[in-house]
Amino acid sequence: MYPKIKGVNHLALITQDMEKTVRYWRDLLGFELIMTLGSPSYRQYFFKISPKELVVFFEWPGAEKLPEKEHGYPTNTPLGFDHLAFSVESKEDLFVLKDKLEYNQFWVSEILNHGYIYSLYTFDPNNIPLEFSWPLPDIDLSILEQHLDREPVAALKEGKFPNPHFWPTPAKYKQSPVYPGAGSELFHGHQKA
Repeated sequence: MYPKIKGVNHLALITQDMEKTVRYWRDLLGFELIMTLGSPSYRQYFFKISPKELVVFFEWPGAEKLPEKEHGYPTNTPLGFDHLAFSVESKEDLFVLKDKLEYNQFWVSEILNHGYIYSLYTFDPNNIPLEFSWPLPDIDLSILEQHLDREPVAALKEGKFPNPHFWPTPAKYKQSPVYPGAGSELFHGHQKA
């Protein structure tokens, strides 16, 4: 049995300059800033990127800017991810975004055709590598099933579908307690358990 994952709720990133981050993510990219938390020791700002998905930024004293790392290039630097990719609605949206980024003096790549998406690459003010992609309308990766790794990991030999027998599953699930977390005070009286 697997939990029913409906998508990405939020990505939590770090900034050393929330002002520049708001100007870029809200005012340049157009993401609505829907909630903020803060105290003298930290800030947490929530940007709505789709009806149910958010990008969240944390800022705290001493946070440092990421070293610049090109999208998809190998590195020995310990990092948790390579880049963050967003889908755009149309090919024209890529052209509009490229022009807007260049006009505002942000580095932006040429638009590349990867065979299944058109993409452009850039960096936010925190050096977070970003990709904006338009999926080609006639390509569905879920049915295409291309595996071109010449030395695939052993798990791939089992196929593309999850192996429900690899990890043990408890015979019965228990209801765990739920504790208040940061921001819960904003919603007292507004939520159902």
